[in-house]
Amino acid sequence: MAICYFLYISGFVWFILTLKKKMYKYQFGQFAWTHMILIVVFTQSSFTVANIFEGIFWFLLPASLIVINDIAAYIFGFFFGRTPLIKLSPKKTWEGFIGASVTTVISAFVLANIMGRFQWLTCPRTDLSTGWLHCDPDPLFKPDYFNLSGWVPQWFPWKDVSVLPVQWHALCLGLFASIIAPFGGFFASGFKRAFKIKDFGDSIPGHGGITDRMDCQMVMAVFAYIYHQSFVVPQSFSVDMILDQILMNLTFEEQHALYMKLGQIFQDRLFGQS
Repeated sequence: MAICYFLYISGFVWFILTLKKKMYKYQFGQFAWTHMILIVVFTQSSFTVANIFEGIFWFLLPASLIVINDIAAYIFGFFFGRTPLIKLSPKKTWEGFIGASVTTVISAFVLANIMGRFQWLTCPRTDLSTGWLHCDPDPLFKPDYFNLSGWVPQWFPWKDVSVLPVQWHALCLGLFASIIAPFGGFFASGFKRAFKIKDFGDSIPGHGGITDRMDCQMVMAVFAYIYHQSFVVPQSFSVDMILDQILMNLTFEEQHALYMKLGQIFQDRLFGQS
């Protein structure tokens, strides 16, 4: 982190030293553009990486919901679209928006049940390796069983159903992916209209470039990380979490010093009580 900061400061100083008369407005404009690109691309992408470390589940599910929402909006808009949704995107319709929202929320609930049963997807990671992981399942990924009563068993062959607690969180992700995340695409549409361009690139025939496909993904990745940290991760520190931090961040000598200090504290308390 220190290296990155000093490199940034070096660039900042270099920028100040290269300012020229009658070029101030242009140079500061380029300075602002550089920071906007860093914020939009690299800062938001860092949340994607952070989601992977929490478990590939927290990256794959939100990303999949954006893809599902995009496809469903196109299908419903193509067959049922009549009412324009927003002027920035004339092809977007209310019918496509509503149909995609319902499809995305249902898909979120179902996909969370499927993905949540694979440890390779749910185990937190300490690096970006692709090896198989094994861990004790988080309570979020342990199924709860509900008995179905009334008319359901009469019409369907299910007497009980298992639901993972994470599926309720997935509903929130689905709502955001279907209602708020599309505005990332609307923002990109407005940006392209402002500069009178059709697409950001042409690497994907018929769909523009990579950036055209990632506009909503950026918004979704940030929300998934904030939601996970705010409502999923326990706010209290467990013994295992503290031990992990000690083993990762302290040297052997520091760990030994901590061990001796804790032993002295426990010994003082033990003799104090006696």
